[in-house]
Amino acid sequence: MAKEKNPRRVGDKEARAKLRMIRISPIKLNLVAQLIRGKKVEKALADLEFSHKRISGEVKKVLESAIANAENNHGLDIDSLIVSEAYVGKNFVMKRFRARARGRGARILKPFSELTIVVREQDEDVAPAPEKSAKKAEKKDAPKKAEKKKEKAA
Repeated sequence: MAKEKNPRRVGDKEARAKLRMIRISPIKLNLVAQLIRGKKVEKALADLEFSHKRISGEVKKVLESAIANAENNHGLDIDSLIVSEAYVGKNFVMKRFRARARGRGARILKPFSELTIVVREQDEDVAPAPEKSAKKAEKKDAPKKAEKKKEKAA
């Protein structure tokens, strides 16, 4: 009697890769993850290649792993992939002590993180519509409202 197959944790047109135990704080890692969120895979790889952040090489490896998972495990087209999610989680924190003056000790925290990247195949004929912010919409509607008030007053 065989075990049942595990359900997919991501959608049909998605693939993911995860890296755990990264020796960097989650705040610093999130700056790099924020850099690639929502971008096409080629653009994200180029951004990571030329980033000056120390951890960008590790993030690039995880992104390449997610791309390979999408191609080999799920049969997705590489050219139409986008980074749909890139999120960071906390892992454990190593605690160390450093000798200080007058016999005291100062605590040193060495945080670890984990990174999850999900890539999704996007249909090329359907492009996402840019979202309008509320302020831009108000600025565009302001002249029309002024004209309507003048017409009603006349």
